[in-house]
Amino acid sequence: MITTRHATWEEPVSYPQLRTPEEKLADAKRLLSLPRIVVICGSTRFMVEMNEADLRETGDGRIVVKPGCDMKSPHELWSDPAEAQALKARLDDLHRAKIRLADEVLVVGDYIGDSTRAEIAYARSLGKPVRFTHPEVDPDV
Repeated sequence: MITTRHATWEEPVSYPQLRTPEEKLADAKRLLSLPRIVVICGSTRFMVEMNEADLRETGDGRIVVKPGCDMKSPHELWSDPAEAQALKARLDDLHRAKIRLADEVLVVGDYIGDSTRAEIAYARSLGKPVRFTHPEVDPDV
């Protein structure tokens, strides 16, 4: 407390800045000495290309996460339309979590649909760098 002849006031208290979950995650990755994490995004019509990108990124020493389901191919898990719609929503949420986990995004393919465009916008809103196998399809160029 500081007192003068005419006034008394307390010195401001400084509080430590609260760290965001993203900052905590980045610190944890550094402390664990984790390699960079890349999330692959793109239309599942490019699953073969995604597997090739996974191979190359892994070979370059990066941890890779990518779509785990190709709902364009027949499977009993999404044979019922109502179940398929619910699964698609869960997969979209899961892929956004993969984007939050990743250090960067790699967009595979020469076509950008609505889902991929939304993923790119989401990644950029989080400050994630986005690379493209076909840079000409970048919606922000």
